[in-house]
Amino acid sequence: MKSFKRPSARDRQGLTALVLGHPILSGIMKAWLQLALPDCWLSGSAIAQARWNEAFGLPATHGIADVDLVYFDASDLSEEAENEHAARIARIFPDMPVRIDLKNQARVHLWYEARFGYAIEPYRSAAQAIATFPTTSAAIGVRPSASGIEMIAPFGLADLLAPVVRPNRAQITQAIYETKLARWKSLWPDLQAAQW
Repeated sequence: MKSFKRPSARDRQGLTALVLGHPILSGIMKAWLQLALPDCWLSGSAIAQARWNEAFGLPATHGIADVDLVYFDASDLSEEAENEHAARIARIFPDMPVRIDLKNQARVHLWYEARFGYAIEPYRSAAQAIATFPTTSAAIGVRPSASGIEMIAPFGLADLLAPVVRPNRAQITQAIYETKLARWKSLWPDLQAAQW
Protein backbone atom coordinates (compact mmCIF):
# COMPACT_ATOMS: atom_id res chain seq x y z
CA MET A 1 0.00 0.00 0.00
CA LYS A 2 1.29 3.46 -0.82
CA SER A 3 2.49 5.67 2.00
CA PHE A 4 0.09 8.39 3.03
CA LYS A 5 0.84 12.04 2.36
CA ARG A 6 0.41 13.93 5.65
CA PRO A 7 -1.66 17.08 5.17
CA SER A 8 -0.39 20.35 6.60
CA ALA A 9 -1.91 21.70 9.80
CA ARG A 10 -3.59 24.47 7.81
CA ASP A 11 -5.14 21.99 5.37
CA ARG A 12 -6.31 19.80 8.26
CA GLN A 13 -7.97 22.86 9.82
CA GLY A 14 -9.63 23.65 6.49
CA LEU A 15 -11.08 20.15 6.21
CA THR A 16 -12.21 20.18 9.84
CA ALA A 17 -14.00 23.50 9.34
CA LEU A 18 -15.60 22.25 6.12
CA VAL A 19 -16.93 19.01 7.64
CA LEU A 20 -18.06 20.46 10.97
CA GLY A 21 -19.67 23.46 9.26
CA HIS A 22 -21.63 21.49 6.67
CA PRO A 23 -25.26 20.69 7.56
CA ILE A 24 -25.20 17.10 6.26
CA LEU A 25 -21.65 16.09 7.16
CA SER A 26 -21.76 17.63 10.63
CA GLY A 27 -25.08 15.94 11.34
CA ILE A 28 -23.54 12.55 10.64
CA MET A 29 -20.49 13.35 12.76
CA LYS A 30 -22.68 14.41 15.72
CA ALA A 31 -24.45 11.02 15.68
CA TRP A 32 -21.26 9.02 15.16
CA LEU A 33 -21.44 6.87 18.29
CA GLN A 34 -24.82 5.55 17.18
CA LEU A 35 -23.28 4.14 13.99
CA ALA A 36 -21.39 1.51 15.99
CA LEU A 37 -19.50 0.09 13.00
CA PRO A 38 -15.88 -1.14 12.93
CA ASP A 39 -13.25 0.90 11.11
CA CYS A 40 -15.95 3.33 9.95
CA TRP A 41 -15.35 6.56 8.00
CA LEU A 42 -17.41 9.29 6.37
CA SER A 43 -15.82 9.50 2.96
CA GLY A 44 -16.01 10.07 -0.75
CA SER A 45 -17.44 12.60 -3.13
CA ALA A 46 -19.80 14.30 -0.69
CA ILE A 47 -16.80 15.81 1.08
CA ALA A 48 -15.38 17.08 -2.22
CA GLN A 49 -18.79 18.35 -3.35
CA ALA A 50 -19.28 20.20 -0.07
CA ARG A 51 -15.97 21.96 -0.75
CA TRP A 52 -16.96 22.77 -4.34
CA ASN A 53 -20.20 24.32 -3.11
CA GLU A 54 -18.27 26.38 -0.57
CA ALA A 55 -15.71 27.48 -3.19
CA PHE A 56 -18.30 28.43 -5.83
CA GLY A 57 -20.81 30.09 -3.50
CA LEU A 58 -23.50 27.46 -4.05
CA PRO A 59 -26.00 26.11 -1.51
CA ALA A 60 -24.34 23.63 0.86
CA THR A 61 -26.24 20.61 -0.48
CA HIS A 62 -26.15 21.50 -4.20
CA GLY A 63 -25.43 18.44 -6.35
CA ILE A 64 -24.83 16.06 -3.45
CA ALA A 65 -26.70 12.88 -4.33
CA ASP A 66 -25.45 10.69 -1.51
CA VAL A 67 -23.01 10.43 1.36
CA ASP A 68 -20.62 7.50 1.60
CA LEU A 69 -20.11 5.75 4.90
CA VAL A 70 -17.54 2.98 4.65
CA TYR A 71 -16.62 0.43 7.26
CA PHE A 72 -14.50 -2.70 7.40
CA ASP A 73 -15.82 -5.91 8.92
CA ALA A 74 -14.11 -9.06 7.62
CA SER A 75 -15.99 -11.16 10.19
CA ASP A 76 -19.26 -10.90 8.22
CA LEU A 77 -19.06 -10.59 4.44
CA SER A 78 -22.77 -11.16 3.88
CA GLU A 79 -24.87 -8.76 1.89
CA GLU A 80 -27.62 -9.30 4.48
CA ALA A 81 -25.47 -7.89 7.31
CA GLU A 82 -24.53 -4.87 5.22
CA ASN A 83 -28.20 -4.28 4.36
CA GLU A 84 -29.22 -4.59 8.02
CA HIS A 85 -26.63 -2.00 9.00
CA ALA A 86 -27.79 0.28 6.17
CA ALA A 87 -31.41 0.04 7.35
CA ARG A 88 -30.34 0.77 10.93
CA ILE A 89 -28.31 3.80 9.80
CA ALA A 90 -31.29 5.08 7.78
CA ARG A 91 -33.39 4.96 10.97
CA ILE A 92 -30.76 7.07 12.78
CA PHE A 93 -31.10 9.77 10.11
CA PRO A 94 -34.80 9.78 9.12
CA ASP A 95 -34.68 13.37 7.86
CA MET A 96 -31.43 13.12 5.91
CA PRO A 97 -31.97 15.02 2.61
CA VAL A 98 -29.64 12.67 0.70
CA ARG A 99 -29.14 8.91 0.61
CA ILE A 100 -26.50 7.40 2.88
CA ASP A 101 -24.55 4.80 0.90
CA LEU A 102 -23.12 2.33 3.42
CA LYS A 103 -20.58 -0.22 2.21
CA ASN A 104 -18.54 -2.86 4.02
CA GLN A 105 -15.17 -2.50 2.29
CA ALA A 106 -14.24 -6.05 3.33
CA ARG A 107 -16.79 -7.40 0.82
CA VAL A 108 -16.33 -5.04 -2.15
CA HIS A 109 -14.25 -7.59 -4.06
CA LEU A 110 -17.26 -9.93 -4.03
CA TRP A 111 -19.38 -7.65 -6.27
CA TYR A 112 -16.89 -5.30 -7.94
CA GLU A 113 -16.30 -7.34 -11.10
CA ALA A 114 -20.03 -7.75 -11.80
CA ARG A 115 -20.53 -3.99 -11.49
CA PHE A 116 -17.38 -2.61 -13.12
CA GLY A 117 -16.18 -5.43 -15.39
CA TYR A 118 -12.90 -6.34 -13.71
CA ALA A 119 -11.89 -8.05 -10.48
CA ILE A 120 -10.02 -6.48 -7.57
CA GLU A 121 -8.13 -8.01 -4.67
CA PRO A 122 -9.82 -7.94 -1.25
CA TYR A 123 -9.09 -4.82 0.78
CA ARG A 124 -7.37 -5.22 4.13
CA SER A 125 -8.79 -2.08 5.75
CA ALA A 126 -11.05 0.88 5.13
CA ALA A 127 -7.95 3.05 4.66
CA GLN A 128 -6.74 0.84 1.83
CA ALA A 129 -10.16 1.07 0.17
CA ILE A 130 -10.30 4.86 0.51
CA ALA A 131 -6.88 5.08 -1.17
CA THR A 132 -8.45 3.59 -4.34
CA PHE A 133 -11.39 6.01 -4.59
CA PRO A 134 -11.75 7.53 -8.10
CA THR A 135 -10.27 10.98 -7.47
CA THR A 136 -7.57 12.42 -5.25
CA SER A 137 -10.02 14.95 -3.80
CA ALA A 138 -12.56 12.26 -2.84
CA ALA A 139 -10.02 9.76 -1.49
CA ILE A 140 -10.60 11.11 1.99
CA GLY A 141 -12.12 9.68 5.13
CA VAL A 142 -13.07 11.47 8.34
CA ARG A 143 -14.51 10.56 11.71
CA PRO A 144 -14.78 12.30 15.08
CA SER A 145 -11.86 12.19 17.48
CA ALA A 146 -11.04 13.75 20.84
CA SER A 147 -9.13 16.52 19.04
CA GLY A 148 -11.82 17.29 16.44
CA ILE A 149 -11.66 14.90 13.52
CA GLU A 150 -9.40 12.06 12.52
CA MET A 151 -8.73 11.81 8.80
CA ILE A 152 -7.38 9.58 6.09
CA ALA A 153 -6.01 11.53 3.13
CA PRO A 154 -3.58 9.41 1.09
CA PHE A 155 -3.11 12.17 -1.50
CA GLY A 156 -3.16 15.02 0.98
CA LEU A 157 -5.82 17.73 0.95
CA ALA A 158 -4.44 20.22 -1.59
CA ASP A 159 -6.66 19.03 -4.47
CA LEU A 160 -9.75 19.03 -2.24
CA LEU A 161 -9.15 22.53 -0.93
CA ALA A 162 -7.95 24.05 -4.25
CA PRO A 163 -10.51 22.72 -5.50
CA VAL A 164 -9.36 20.58 -8.40
CA VAL A 165 -10.38 17.12 -9.57
CA ARG A 166 -7.60 14.73 -10.49
CA PRO A 167 -8.00 11.03 -11.34
CA ASN A 168 -6.71 8.42 -8.95
CA ARG A 169 -5.66 5.67 -11.34
CA ALA A 170 -5.15 3.09 -8.57
CA GLN A 171 -8.25 1.19 -9.60
CA ILE A 172 -10.67 3.05 -11.86
CA THR A 173 -10.72 3.19 -15.64
CA GLN A 174 -10.66 6.26 -17.85
CA ALA A 175 -14.31 5.67 -18.74
CA ILE A 176 -15.39 5.68 -15.08
CA TYR A 177 -13.47 8.88 -14.42
CA GLU A 178 -14.80 10.66 -17.50
CA THR A 179 -18.42 9.67 -16.70
CA LYS A 180 -18.08 11.06 -13.17
CA LEU A 181 -16.34 14.17 -14.45
CA ALA A 182 -19.09 14.89 -17.00
CA ARG A 183 -21.75 14.79 -14.25
CA TRP A 184 -19.69 16.98 -11.96
CA LYS A 185 -18.92 19.56 -14.65
CA SER A 186 -22.65 19.81 -15.43
CA LEU A 187 -23.32 20.73 -11.79
CA TRP A 188 -20.11 22.67 -11.04
CA PRO A 189 -19.12 24.20 -14.41
CA ASP A 190 -16.25 26.22 -12.90
CA LEU A 191 -14.61 23.10 -11.47
CA GLN A 192 -10.99 22.70 -12.53
CA ALA A 193 -10.30 19.12 -13.59
CA ALA A 194 -7.28 17.23 -14.82
CA GLN A 195 -7.73 15.07 -17.88
CA TRP A 196 -7.06 11.37 -17.66
